[in-house]
Amino acid sequence: MLSRLAAGALLLAASAGASAGLPVFCQQSIDISAAEQDRVLRFAGVVKGELERSGAGVALIARAGLDLSRFGQLYSHAGVALRDNPGGAWAVRQLYYACDESRPRLFDQGVAGFALGADTPARGHVSLLFLPEQDGALLEQAALDRRLALALLAGQYSANAYAYGTRYQNCNQWVAELLASAWGRLAGQRPREDAQGWLRSQGYTAGPVKIPSHWMMFAGQFVPLVHVDDHPVEDLHALALQVSVPASIEAFVRRQAPQTRRVELCHTAQRIVVRRGWEPLGAACEAGPGDEVIGL
Repeated sequence: MLSRLAAGALLLAASAGASAGLPVFCQQSIDISAAEQDRVLRFAGVVKGELERSGAGVALIARAGLDLSRFGQLYSHAGVALRDNPGGAWAVRQLYYACDESRPRLFDQGVAGFALGADTPARGHVSLLFLPEQDGALLEQAALDRRLALALLAGQYSANAYAYGTRYQNCNQWVAELLASAWGRLAGQRPREDAQGWLRSQGYTAGPVKIPSHWMMFAGQFVPLVHVDDHPVEDLHALALQVSVPASIEAFVRRQAPQTRRVELCHTAQRIVVRRGWEPLGAACEAGPGDEVIGL
């Protein structure tokens, strides 16, 4: 749903409801100590090791950013990790908001940078989905098709973009539409509309992202990068927005391609935990039976 920047915008709306200028969000930075940076880089190394050992050419990857627990979400930002990415082995192709241009762009980022993009260096979560061979090959081909990838990119960004509208887009919606274009073998003249139509036909469920109060919904209208004018009125009244989040994509992939393998990794100040399987680790990053634990 949210890039690091946009998540900050949404949470500001949730906590303060005050109007703020876009440059404030674009100038946000996270102070990170040398020890924290070392820990996150070691975590990224373990993530990349899982990618390299997978034998796959592509993986769907997501990370946890800001604390979105009030919206019932752990993961906020998804992308496509590509073994043969021109930007570097396993660089993540993703949508991000270009502050200097005030528009969304596609960006290839190494796994280390992707992991460092989390807003809390003391703790981090990354999930990896390794698709069955044919499904993975289709996604890899689509993600590396520059013309298609750009054709699916909207001109305007919204952190909480309506999943079935074309006025705005967020990072996860681009991934969902890319996946639809790949698996649906779509090649029409209206790529975004066709992708959303295919997702609907296959029972894709976006969110819903539950907004805790009408006040919070109202406050969001005054925050840059958060919009409600694309959502159905009934969703606004119900405080439940159809927004693509990493959990939506994972649930859809699991249903469409049951042989998909999931690996989830998290870290605290003391340890890295690696879990192979669909049972979620949870925000506390506590190891269970069969999990791999790497001391820090």
